[in-house]
Amino acid sequence: MFIRRLPPLNALRSFESAARLGSFNRAAEELFVTPSAVSHQIKSLEEFLGLKLFQREKRQVQITVAGEKYLVAVSHALDELDAATRRLISAPNTSSLTFEAPPAFLSRWLMPKIKDFQALYPDVELRLSTGAVNKIDFDHSDLDMAVYFGDEPGDDNMEVHLVHRSVVVPVCSPRKMEEDKIESLSDLRKQPLIHVTSRRNEWQRLLHKSGVSMTGGEKGLSFSSTQLALGAALEGLGIALSDKSLISRELQYGQLVVPVDVELLTGKAFYLVYPKDRQITYGMRVFREWLLEVMGLNKAAE
Repeated sequence: MFIRRLPPLNALRSFESAARLGSFNRAAEELFVTPSAVSHQIKSLEEFLGLKLFQREKRQVQITVAGEKYLVAVSHALDELDAATRRLISAPNTSSLTFEAPPAFLSRWLMPKIKDFQALYPDVELRLSTGAVNKIDFDHSDLDMAVYFGDEPGDDNMEVHLVHRSVVVPVCSPRKMEEDKIESLSDLRKQPLIHVTSRRNEWQRLLHKSGVSMTGGEKGLSFSSTQLALGAALEGLGIALSDKSLISRELQYGQLVVPVDVELLTGKAFYLVYPKDRQITYGMRVFREWLLEVMGLNKAAE
């Protein structure tokens, strides 16, 4: 059974105030208590910790090195508690979810569908941000959940749900397809091929799968992200590779087209991840179930 070893909250408040203000008297004024009460609370905290937090000389006090180190952690903890309390008071019936995903997934797939989620769960407050495609830091952030892109995570401490396997197709602007008369795989090879730097081998794999070899002299452009690569394709700068699920709007409105009917299962996928030791909140549970249901992969366990 896990039991937290925590000192009394009043002792922590007295310590934080006195350390921040550099005075027991000023801390007493801030906390609306007497200086002796502050002194008593800090003394009880020092006894609990078994070390001195302040050096007392006549009517002056000086924080110790140990006190300075403890102040950083105590201040952060009190700030977090204050923020959580304010959020709960301002929206007592709201469950929040802090979520991170790669830029292309968030802006191109999730954003158009957020209204559907909000209509189903108006009591869940989503806090969305973009992050690295395949690097997520739960230990040093307030993230609840994230979408990870790449090979299946092998972290035993992580709960992992498959969201979508990556299948890419060639895409370009309709004007480019018409003007350059792109009708076959051989025609594709003659065009500037747009690459995402971290996935440069996808074009070679797709063409090789279809029986077309690359000579190494093909024209091309490289971009650091899917967002930029698709932006280049929209501008008619070449042919990009993209997962259809990320460009459904552009295909629907005719901004992008698939000039040749060929696809590549990349071997990578989008995964919903969160720490196994994280307590599942109402917001996390309904978002997980909604996301997997929309993607047709709702096998989440309660």
